[in-house]
Amino acid sequence: MLYRIIKRLIENNETDGLAEKIDIFYAANKITAEEYEELTGLLQQNQKQR
Repeated sequence: MLYRIIKRLIENNETDGLAEKIDIFYAANKITAEEYEELTGLLQQNQKQR
């Protein structure tokens, strides 16, 4: 569920401070390694498009 919320935030360009939060969620085992890689990739793509 957390993964879907973060993905929606990225899609809606609400990314202020999100990279750090994703790192924290991954470190706390709230998201999987695969989800972490996908979310960070989406975030990087989103930031390039701005």
